[in-house]
Amino acid sequence: MWGRHCENSSMSMTMYKRVSSRDNTNMVDMEENSVALVENIMDKESSNPSWKLSLPHILVATISSFLFGYHLGVVNEPLESISGDLGFSGNTLAEGLVVSICLGGALIGCLLSGWIADGVGRRRAFQLCSLPMIIGASMSAATNNLFGMLVGRLFVGTGLGLGPPVASLYVAEVSPASVRGTYGAFIQIATCLGLMGALFIGIPVKEIDGWWRVCFLASTIPAAILAVAMFFCAESPHWLYKQGRTTEAEAEFEKLLGGSEAKFAIAELSKVDRGDDAETVKLSELLYGRHFKVVFIGSTLFALQQLSGINAVFYFSSTVFKSAGVPSNLANACIGIANLSGSIISMVLMDKLGRKVLLFWSFFGMAIAMVLQVTAASSLVSNSGALYFSVGGMLMCVFTFALGAGPVPGLLLPEIFPGRIRAKAMAVCMSVHWVINFFVGLLFLRLLEQLGAQLLYSIFATFCMVAVVFVKRNVVETKGKSLHEIEIALLPQD
Repeated sequence: MWGRHCENSSMSMTMYKRVSSRDNTNMVDMEENSVALVENIMDKESSNPSWKLSLPHILVATISSFLFGYHLGVVNEPLESISGDLGFSGNTLAEGLVVSICLGGALIGCLLSGWIADGVGRRRAFQLCSLPMIIGASMSAATNNLFGMLVGRLFVGTGLGLGPPVASLYVAEVSPASVRGTYGAFIQIATCLGLMGALFIGIPVKEIDGWWRVCFLASTIPAAILAVAMFFCAESPHWLYKQGRTTEAEAEFEKLLGGSEAKFAIAELSKVDRGDDAETVKLSELLYGRHFKVVFIGSTLFALQQLSGINAVFYFSSTVFKSAGVPSNLANACIGIANLSGSIISMVLMDKLGRKVLLFWSFFGMAIAMVLQVTAASSLVSNSGALYFSVGGMLMCVFTFALGAGPVPGLLLPEIFPGRIRAKAMAVCMSVHWVINFFVGLLFLRLLEQLGAQLLYSIFATFCMVAVVFVKRNVVETKGKSLHEIEIALLPQD
């Protein structure tokens, strides 16, 4: 799995350690034990577990990410038709609510996700997230008034908030270490495909009356497939082991990794069992207890992801492309292709270059893209030059975001969180994501009017550079390491 033990030193030097830096003897002993463990595993199994066994389970799980992307984009094209048919055309507040009430529901679902995933398991959590999306989409498709639309969107939002943290947990816990990064990138790719699917299915909305109802109904099909297919997928062995169901956990490891690897996976899992998994994780333990530092790192990564300005770029892209004479459908296609291309490249590189490298250069690339936007908004270039800088900066920002800042946080955090707090810590960190996402969407246009594009994009560029420094100082590399190895290295002192 991870024969390059030189990487241990970088993980051991982080502030979030199992032992103090003064106790050099204990550190050497720990590293020697870790080396012995790995050598034993390598002697038994010279190759990594086959990725083919776990792939079907990962593909089913990423349906939730497809739905996440689909519902984020499903109202963009049909919003004008929806407002006309439901009688609130010209009411910008109502139109804004149709879009943003999903974020409120997502925050609720996200806050509950950790407790649901730990309470009923990962598989049932996926099934529970699909139910409000089926009910909410059906309500939105059938409604004849604004209230029904808002209630339906709120239901959908609850499912959207529950799905992403559970997907990140599941992918991290069922993937072989050698391809966990690649599988993690599937989440971002599925989200891109969902966004593009929503745009594609919305194309006839201006030609066919009531087509927006079809757009909502179509989403119930993948949601139903997710709910049914999860009956045939493996449960997370980590969750089963936490529940004391060791035999079932080993059986699921056999299904995911193969029989020759299952016993080693269970043995490795037992090495980080500290006897306290049965205790209830209190919120105070995450916010200012012994796990505060790792939760702070995770929350900050998600905050910087949103403060980098990526959503502002998405919100403002159609206006920029329109000023350049590009039709909205073509503009959306360009953004979608840039997003998907970056996501595919990140999938290829995630287990080669590592999470930290991609995250570092992704934020750095986004900072350069924001500088291009600042240049476009200045008086230093001509009008035609400004359009080139603006469009180029926008596409570069989306592409570099998809390389690392988009997919990495959702994969990295379940890797660095100890198993006991993993689900609830993810819920807390992703709730930060939703809160900042909401305020960026709410305040962007107002800030653009008050501050101007040049100053606003300069602020985004500054946040991107803050992220570069933060990643360099605080993020550890997890490439090729099992979750158990990562947890042993990063366990806090009692």
